[in-house]
Amino acid sequence: MLHGMKLPFAEPLTVIPPGPRVVPEPPRRGEPGGEPCGICDQDEGIWADANWVLHNPVGASLPGTLWLASRLHVDSFKDLPAELVADFGRVAALVEGAILSLGDIARVHMYRWGDGAAHFHVWFMPRPLGMLDATRFALPVWEDNLPQASASDIEQTGNAVAAALVAKAASTASAG
Repeated sequence: MLHGMKLPFAEPLTVIPPGPRVVPEPPRRGEPGGEPCGICDQDEGIWADANWVLHNPVGASLPGTLWLASRLHVDSFKDLPAELVADFGRVAALVEGAILSLGDIARVHMYRWGDGAAHFHVWFMPRPLGMLDATRFALPVWEDNLPQASASDIEQTGNAVAAALVAKAASTASAG
């Protein structure tokens, strides 16, 4: 156990050294010399506004796992224009609230790895209520190793999140 977390592997785990460093690193999707950016050709996902598009994953073990991408092709937070940096906080809070509204969710984790594509996107992952083995950095390891949810469960949960986002926008507009 690591700080109260439990990984989905038999113990004892054996630490191995990392492989040799590869410098320069190979280009990612969306970088010069890499494959084209697939995110730039994104559809409207399950929810979208002028700056962001929220998507269901192709597969997931935890329904409610979603990814949010900027419409603008930039690589990282440091590349986002100031107005999008500010807007990201607003949208992240809305998405978190919508996922929590599903019920039976203790926390929503947000991850940004950046190693697959050179287009800004973050992952939202719900930690099921009571699943204390998956706290902190263990949640994505569990998500990768639990049985896959059905495509219909992923779609239905995404639709529920999108509906919560639309309802929140409507209530905010009527209150303003």
